[in-house]
Amino acid sequence: MKPTHRGLLDSAEFRQLVARRWKLSLLLSALLFLLYYGYIVLIAVNRPFLSRRVGAVTTLGIPIGAAVIVGAWVLTAIYVAWANRHYDAEAARLRDRHHETTSGVVLRDT
Repeated sequence: MKPTHRGLLDSAEFRQLVARRWKLSLLLSALLFLLYYGYIVLIAVNRPFLSRRVGAVTTLGIPIGAAVIVGAWVLTAIYVAWANRHYDAEAARLRDRHHETTSGVVLRDT
């Protein structure tokens, strides 16, 4: 790591950005945990409910299990969308501002 990056990494604004990323990551991880383990607990506690027939050969557990997988994809998409819209843009702004103050050169227009 170049010594000039230390100032950016130590800045209060960058630390706040990283803290926001961690909060969102922990929230989405907790939701994913609830989604997966909620399904496992449902299997353990109420197997007859999941054994109900939906159509000729499918039980209710199959579409609910598929919904768990889709839910994981949705949570991942939420994080990617947030990172693309907010985190990456803010990190680039902070990086550019830091380079301006350390070198006097503007890297890109924001």
